[in-house]
Amino acid sequence: MTQISFIKKLICIAFTLSSPLAPAALPEQHPVPGGIAVIDLGDSEQPAPRAFLGKQRLAVVAEGGRWHVLVGIPLDTPPGTQAIRVETGSGAAQREFTVVPWTYGEQRLRLRNRRQVEPTPEDLRRIEREQAHTAAIKATFSTTAPDSDFARPSQGRLSSRFGLRRFFNGQERLPHSGLDFAAPAGSPVLAPAAGSVVDSGNYFFNGNTIFLDHGQGLISAYMHLSRIDVVVGQRVERGQRLGAVGASGRATGPHLHWTVILNATPVDPLLFLERR
Repeated sequence: MTQISFIKKLICIAFTLSSPLAPAALPEQHPVPGGIAVIDLGDSEQPAPRAFLGKQRLAVVAEGGRWHVLVGIPLDTPPGTQAIRVETGSGAAQREFTVVPWTYGEQRLRLRNRRQVEPTPEDLRRIEREQAHTAAIKATFSTTAPDSDFARPSQGRLSSRFGLRRFFNGQERLPHSGLDFAAPAGSPVLAPAAGSVVDSGNYFFNGNTIFLDHGQGLISAYMHLSRIDVVVGQRVERGQRLGAVGASGRATGPHLHWTVILNATPVDPLLFLERR
């Protein structure tokens, strides 16, 4: 091999390691409320164990010759020791992890549409139906091996982070459940990883929305869209267009709201992008 060829090979290797498309099988561990605990379960040459947080099944993935369980930690989890149940061929055992304190900031927004802050009785009935429907989607657990090597779903500016305490017209509402990307209306929204479309439709708060199932309880959602370009049941690949940025639902302007759900729990999507 010539010196030039060797240098070219080194450049190619460096580019591969730094490229956004380089594989990262595990999300970044951040065991805080709204974060993720990654727990080593042992040699992956053994049959895959099953793991549960309460009754909710957890994702178990192989990485580096080891089984790892991924635990999405709810935002209202108090700091301290938490336990999961792990089932193997030899029986069940308890594994513990520690949730450490974390403080999120706050965000104050003004909305012209008062119904988006103080819904009517008819709106509330619709919201309750939608919440029950989306709760079932979030609890979906398919046996497909999850692809957690996520790319950005939008090239827009990151305008709002996960976990912020939110005040609409001075009234506190639920914390921010995802990331917001500010982008012009009509800008493309792309699948961050392969998955299956498990739901799409128009919601009172979320506007036009798509849910993707990436496997084993890893779900992603794309909200406030101006257009939906996929159908329920469709398989999509990384980088495939899902729809377009909009301002439908409760929105102050065009943007993509991106939520990532793990074991029925919204978690910080940045943890799936940190290694980029």
